Amino acid sequence: MLKIKVFTFSPIQENTYVLYNEKNECLIIDPGCYFPEEQQELKTFIDTNGLIPQKLLNTHCHLDHVFGNKFIAETYNLPLHLHPKEEVVLQFAPTSGLMYDMPFDNYQGEFIFLNEGNKVTLGEDELEIIHAPGHSPGSICFYCKAQKFIIGGDVLFNGSIGRTDIPMADSQTLLNSIKQKLFVLPDDVIVYNGHGPETTIGNEKRSNPFVRENS
Repeated sequence: MLKIKVFTFSPIQENTYVLYNEKNECLIIDPGCYFPEEQQELKTFIDTNGLIPQKLLNTHCHLDHVFGNKFIAETYNLPLHLHPKEEVVLQFAPTSGLMYDMPFDNYQGEFIFLNEGNKVTLGEDELEIIHAPGHSPGSICFYCKAQKFIIGGDVLFNGSIGRTDIPMADSQTLLNSIKQKLFVLPDDVIVYNGHGPETTIGNEKRSNPFVRENS
């Protein structure tokens, strides 16, 4: 069974996730640690709990979700897992960083691509890859069917949805992804998103104003 630890990093307040099992193996998803003290906070949690990082994963590659990619990759000798369509987004991330006055060193290592229907395993546990574009062309969600939760990135928030007023984003594509890929999941699935508090599929189906207005 997977346990979930969330950190909120950088002035952009991005949620970074560490998923770990009873064997102390762990996945690191969207490391948004920007400042050295944030990097140390993440490392201290991993080291103090005796965790053994197995995979580095990105839901998508906007700057706030990739600040810590290089640090995690080099610290734990891990390649980066992402959707193929996010490679170009990752390449643009440092330029975005300069626009936000947040320069950073980008990840430069090996890519392992994840596509719809692929599965990420950690011991006996399994996460299904759901491709949910719109906020970003290669946005993916990590769905744990057995435990009824999803790590959703910036696709669906508590009472909101991902921005589409940015390059390579499209509002109708995002709404289609939410309705066709996420809203078909059970209502009690917990959505751990890229910013803000978690929610559930059922709660967002009932009350998310951005989806209801476009239904």
